[in-house]
Amino acid sequence: MLDKTMSLDEAVASIESGMTVGIGGWGSRRKPMALVRALLRTEVTDLTIVAFGGPDVGLLVEAGKARKVVYGFVSLDSIPLDPLFTRARERGGLEVEEYDEGMFVTGLRAAAARLSFLPTRAGLGSDVLAANPSLRMVASPYDDEEYVAMKALPLDVALLHANRSDSAGNAQFLGPDPYFDDLFAMAATRTFLSAERVIPTERLLDEGSFHTLMFSRMYVTGVIEAPGGAHFTACEPDYDRDEAFQRHYAQSARDDAAWLEFSREFLGGDEADYRDAVARFAARKDEN
Repeated sequence: MLDKTMSLDEAVASIESGMTVGIGGWGSRRKPMALVRALLRTEVTDLTIVAFGGPDVGLLVEAGKARKVVYGFVSLDSIPLDPLFTRARERGGLEVEEYDEGMFVTGLRAAAARLSFLPTRAGLGSDVLAANPSLRMVASPYDDEEYVAMKALPLDVALLHANRSDSAGNAQFLGPDPYFDDLFAMAATRTFLSAERVIPTERLLDEGSFHTLMFSRMYVTGVIEAPGGAHFTACEPDYDRDEAFQRHYAQSARDDAAWLEFSREFLGGDEADYRDAVARFAARKDEN
């Protein structure tokens, strides 16, 4: 099998301005934050971000990387709203497409199947249709029922984080919910997968059954070993969300001066610098 391992910077180097980038995970859970931080360090702009969003979306929007966000929600879970995304919405100038979660998943399924749309009942009778006037209805050829014709959400690139992977990209998810990372991978032209640990293929069943292998290497372009690569979001069972750090992120994001200091301390260097800064933050919290 082909060895697809690479560095974070090598992975994001192939992302170009104007691309559509899907980001896996869910809210503030198992987000590929190391890859997002690497993307922040590039000169890329004008991206369309497709996500069940959390701090990934907030950070990319605040940094001016995103022109448009397509989402089912943007939340920090234990904190209802991401303040950076909220500020961008209030400020205006950010293009958005907001869908019911069922519609969003249907759009990924359509893209994964290389279809232009799929019919769904999700969204019927809701204001989502009024908010997205480009959506169409479609009649069943078998009866008189009408459905929402949810358009496909194809991705140029997907960024995902898993608990384990082998060097070829067979991805293993050990937490209670895989979310929809498999659909992101299948909807994308290229997928970059970070993992807590990259292990030999024969060890992929040491911690979980065959059913924890959510998608195969055929969908993966590059593999990055990134311990703690989802921080500060959760990556169960390896670690929970860092609630203290998330509160610090959210509080800092509400004040311009505090955000500049947060960015300088945590986003000014590479991933090793980030881990060191997080360790110093944790030590300060322990002292208090």
